[in-house]
Amino acid sequence: MPQKSVSIIVPCYKVEKYLPRCLDSLVNQTLENIEIICINDGSPDRCIDILNDYKERYPNKVVVIDKQNEGVWRGRFDAIAIARGEYIGFVDSDDYVEPDFAEKLYSCAIRNNADIAVCGFHRVDVDTNKILNTEMTEERHAFEVEKEPERLLELNGAPWNKFFRAPIMKSLHDFSEPPKIFDDMMMHLLAYPAVKKVAFTPHALVNYIIRNDSIMTTMDKSKIDSTYKAMLEVKQVYRKTASQQLCDFLDAAAFLHLGVSLMFRISYDKSANLKQELKRNKQYLDNNFPTWSTDAIISNSHAKKDGGVLKKANLARKIYRSAFMRLALSIYCFMIHKLNWDIKW
Repeated sequence: MPQKSVSIIVPCYKVEKYLPRCLDSLVNQTLENIEIICINDGSPDRCIDILNDYKERYPNKVVVIDKQNEGVWRGRFDAIAIARGEYIGFVDSDDYVEPDFAEKLYSCAIRNNADIAVCGFHRVDVDTNKILNTEMTEERHAFEVEKEPERLLELNGAPWNKFFRAPIMKSLHDFSEPPKIFDDMMMHLLAYPAVKKVAFTPHALVNYIIRNDSIMTTMDKSKIDSTYKAMLEVKQVYRKTASQQLCDFLDAAAFLHLGVSLMFRISYDKSANLKQELKRNKQYLDNNFPTWSTDAIISNSHAKKDGGVLKKANLARKIYRSAFMRLALSIYCFMIHKLNWDIKW
């Protein structure tokens, strides 16, 4: 079958209320040569009926995979296996994108010969459709990973504002047991050893829906443990495939994603013993990613030179070492939950 410019993968589970708007935004893209691969992950609502309707109306664009529930990770891998695009993108089924989402990201990727192309996004209130804030629309020059590995920290951990070169996704390491949370972030980390160049387009092309029921409020031990276990598997992949520079980067990324983001998620759970979890988290980082506290990637010199997330990561590391991490997490929760501003990016 002929190759497509882009394959856009849309996992679906309990989103019948939002799915039509998402699909309408995709089938009406200005870039014509695309395919939209939708995975019905055993959803108990009307998702499969909606998907089949769009497949019937747009047979040359919409592909439907109907399967038993196995989670987002397995669903994405099933879709990646059949994707015919030169690049592969992902869209969450409760979000929607701008008409030129695919065209601008694909043009950015081709123009820069990039392995990953990144765009900005709006955070949008689910009830009012009001844009709460806009992120990642600053002008950023493309970079080569070999020369500036620290800039990988600039990339947010969600795949829905990126296109990835297809061979990288098709050769991605698969977990024997996918993590129960943070699977998006793990997917990025597993892709990075094969990535040579990253480019940006300074346009907000994704409308990321903020739903009251989308913030995780419970973090049982199995979710936390599965994240720690998966990160060790990522480390083994890096040892076999990544340069020393990227292995150093991984320690910094482990701190940012597990020391900050995971602790943030745990702090939302009122039943969690945050003091105990912070202690366990530090022991885990010290034992498995020991250069996190001294890594030059988030050093003062890099923070001053590049600013942005590196400056924030450098500050976060200083706070993490101090006695003020719990207070800092409370402020972080307020900024995201009340102001809808993710200070990392």
